[in-house]
Amino acid sequence: MNAQSAAATAASSLILLREDKGGVAILTLNRPQARNSLSEELLEALSDSLEAIAHDRSVRVVVLAANGPAFSAGHDLKELNAHRSDHDRGRAYFKHVMALCSAVMQQIVTLPQPVIAAVQATATAAGCQLVASCDLAIAADTAKFATPGVNIGLFCSTPMVALSRNVSRKHAMAMLLTGDLISAHEAARIGLVNHVVAAGHERAEALKLAEKIVGKSALTLKIGKEAFYRQVEMTLAEAYDYASAVMVENMMARDAEEGISAFIDKREAKWQDR
Repeated sequence: MNAQSAAATAASSLILLREDKGGVAILTLNRPQARNSLSEELLEALSDSLEAIAHDRSVRVVVLAANGPAFSAGHDLKELNAHRSDHDRGRAYFKHVMALCSAVMQQIVTLPQPVIAAVQATATAAGCQLVASCDLAIAADTAKFATPGVNIGLFCSTPMVALSRNVSRKHAMAMLLTGDLISAHEAARIGLVNHVVAAGHERAEALKLAEKIVGKSALTLKIGKEAFYRQVEMTLAEAYDYASAVMVENMMARDAEEGISAFIDKREAKWQDR
């Protein structure tokens, strides 16, 4: 086996792949044989990668993609069910996995860099939650979305958290109560994804969107993303007070001074991310 073949074999055995392209980190779920179900190992790999990216100044945008016939089928039910034989019927393990999954979803939200989902196929349950947790999402026109836990006696309570913060209550409840699959175009209509593209083009479109964002000040993106998620949980008056304070601090940043001066002088800004 030559070095190239060995590298390809090693990559195929990894459950999460990372590739860096010009300021964009592409994380790819790589459990195609298990429909990219979010096993404990895959969740830990995602958590570790997000933690590393959070401190990597060379990464300005993250694209989250997947290999295989599904974007993600949600939790690994076989793995969970195997713990029914534990002395507590699996309670401690279930608690651990749900906490781990919730932590990963929150890592995406609190990550300084924007995260774009490139959804090539079906995303269900915690897989749908993963898409909803990303800041932006591009979906193939063949992709479908669902929170189908109700069909197996397990309401999608944690996916509900991300879903209900992306779409209206009526649309979220319809998905949660029926468990029905919705099309990519319906997902775009209700606000779960941003754009729908021809199958096979979703990753390229996500990268094209990422490249637009890469050219912005990383500090400004960090400030804005954090402020967005904080203010949506506040009352209107609290949100304006908070956002006004953020604007003042942002105005004091070197990049804001440079950007405003560049706009006035009709020249391209030179960001220093400070």
